[in-house]
Amino acid sequence: MLEILAAAAGADAPPAWMQWAPIVGMILIFWFLIIRPQMKRQKEHQQKVAGIKKGDQVITAGGLVGKVHKVDDDYAEIDLAQGVRVKAVKTTIGDIIPPGGKAAND
Repeated sequence: MLEILAAAAGADAPPAWMQWAPIVGMILIFWFLIIRPQMKRQKEHQQKVAGIKKGDQVITAGGLVGKVHKVDDDYAEIDLAQGVRVKAVKTTIGDIIPPGGKAAND
């Protein structure tokens, strides 16, 4: 009787790779649904920020809307209103308003 139980227990054990398959599957799903799209958005944002030039209308991460007056390697001077100019870190610029787009302060 013991021999039958031992043989049945040995035959029911799945291969070792089958135990890792769900974990690997979850990692792949996590990669394709969360990590990869986030890396793509981050790369697009970096390219957009690198392409900022004088005269572009931008929105900062804080929600301020203004026109770029001067661009440096790390900073951008932004005119928020007449006589109001701020120096912002380029990576804090959230978006560039396309030409012809309406800004909040227009």
